[in-house]
Amino acid sequence: MNPLATFAQFFKAGGTYMYFILAVGVVILAFVAERFWVIGRAAAVNTEKLSHDLVSKIAKGDLSAAADICRRVKGPVATVAHSIISRGESADEQKLQNAADGAATVVLPPLSRRLPYLAMLANVSTLMGLMGTIFGLITAFSAVDAADPAQRSAFLAAGISEALNCTAFGLLVAVPTLLLHAFLVSKVERVVENVDFVSVRVIDALVRRPVARDRAA
Repeated sequence: MNPLATFAQFFKAGGTYMYFILAVGVVILAFVAERFWVIGRAAAVNTEKLSHDLVSKIAKGDLSAAADICRRVKGPVATVAHSIISRGESADEQKLQNAADGAATVVLPPLSRRLPYLAMLANVSTLMGLMGTIFGLITAFSAVDAADPAQRSAFLAAGISEALNCTAFGLLVAVPTLLLHAFLVSKVERVVENVDFVSVRVIDALVRRPVARDRAA
C-alpha cells in the first residue's frame, strides 16, 4: 500500500484528537525551522579563526582593524568581541569584562527564545495522545454495550484502533520534538562557550597589548 494512503488510513482511524496533535506538530515545525535559522547563523562563525585574527591585530596595536573584522563577521561572538575592543583604550581588565558581560546579556538571550515552548509542545502532544486514547476506549466500550452482539467486535476494534493510533501519533510528534529541543539547546550552549572563549582571549590580548601603538577602534 502507498505510504501516504497508509498514513491517511492511520490518521482517520485515530479520531478527532489526531487533528489537535497535527496542529501541535505544525506549530512545532514552525518553531524548529525558525530556531534552526537563527541559531545556525549564530553558530556558523569560525571561532578559532576569528579569535586568532583578533588577537593578531590587537597584538600589533591595530584596534581599528580588529573592530572592522568584528563588523564584517556578524553574530553574537563578533558582537561581544567588538564591544570589548571598543573599550580597548582603557586597559582596565574589569571594565573590559563588564563590557563583555553587558554585550552578552543583550545578544545571547534571543538564541534561547521559544526553545522552552518545544519541550512544552512535546508534552502537549503526548497528553493529547493520551486524551485520545481515553476517549477512544470510552467510545469503544460504550458502543459495545449498546451495539448488536454481531457488531460488538467491530465496534470494539474500531475504538481500540482509535485509542492506540492517537497515542502512537502523539508519541511520533513528541519524541522527535524532544530530540530537536535537546540538539538546539546544545547548539546555544556551544555559542555561549564560544562567546566566553573569544572574550577571554580578546581581553587578555588587550591587557597585554603594546599601548603606545594603539589606534582608536
